[in-house]
Amino acid sequence: MEPTSFPLESLWPWLRDCRFAEPQWFWLLAVLPLLALLRGARGSGPAVAFSSLHLLRQIARPGRSAVGAFSASLPFLTLALGITALARPQHVRTIETIDASGVEIFLAIDVSLSMSIEDMTLGSETVNRLTAAKKVTRDFIKGRTSDRIGLVAFAGRPYVPSPLTLDHTWLLNTLSEQVRIGLVEDGTAIGSAIGAAARRLEGRSSETRSKLIVLLTDGSNNSGNLTPLDAARLAQTFGVRIYTIAVGTEGMHRIPLPDRSGRFMPGMRQEFDIDLMKKIAEMTNGMFFRAQDTRALEEIFRTIDTMEKTEIKRLTRTEVNELFPWLVAAALAAGGLGATLRLTALREVPA
Repeated sequence: MEPTSFPLESLWPWLRDCRFAEPQWFWLLAVLPLLALLRGARGSGPAVAFSSLHLLRQIARPGRSAVGAFSASLPFLTLALGITALARPQHVRTIETIDASGVEIFLAIDVSLSMSIEDMTLGSETVNRLTAAKKVTRDFIKGRTSDRIGLVAFAGRPYVPSPLTLDHTWLLNTLSEQVRIGLVEDGTAIGSAIGAAARRLEGRSSETRSKLIVLLTDGSNNSGNLTPLDAARLAQTFGVRIYTIAVGTEGMHRIPLPDRSGRFMPGMRQEFDIDLMKKIAEMTNGMFFRAQDTRALEEIFRTIDTMEKTEIKRLTRTEVNELFPWLVAAALAAGGLGATLRLTALREVPA
């Protein structure tokens, strides 16, 4: 069996949290070298001189004992440990508890074929509505670190790529991969999308300060089994607030065919049911927004982010563990060992 190693690096986190409450006592360590010099200095000359014993010294030359050298260092070790104990070493651990009364959010994103209309920009690049919506939504999610967020995508019917989750890394990956055009039949089922999100927010913990749906669409309701107003009443019953966003520009637009051939469907006129979206927001104490470009869409999400703040309480507790008793015990042990050696193995007997 190979011997197990104990890496010194593992001690660093513990040592990093150590401190000395009274470090001024370390000035006494400067006395130790002086004491060592005084102990090693020669004494005064002999009062009575004796004959030389150099012949006997040649017969049995005494060697310096390793035990004696160790014993000579023990008083200095005892003093050093005692001084360090006076400096009161402590291990300090800070524990932070975060109590977040968060917001639970469902993002309902339209993935109908009209969301592929390219009338938005990112930087200098022209992109379609869904690409712009996903970019702004992604930034919104990154800023809501303490909130549970879920995704509902909808076209002719809704589907739920993600339930409410705090795992925002997984949520962002899901947004990129599973919120796209063509996964379900085409259409705009606004009522069914609101209902799907509201039912997943129903009965959530009372500790949640706010529950809301952000509905982003570029059309009017033309699919689904639940009307938008009935869905809004359902959300109102569950205490869910709805922010509605109409994204896109009015007028005639070409829609790329889903086969990615580069061809377009015949031009179609954009239709928005502004009155309906305002009514949904009004019924649930939410707000209606209009986004005709990416900058406006970003500003809308910043506004929602400001209005729906998460309440976070941080409780910090500091635990202090005194370490000086261990050093006192070590100093007593070193002093006791030195005294024991002088009375036993290193005891001097007169000739």
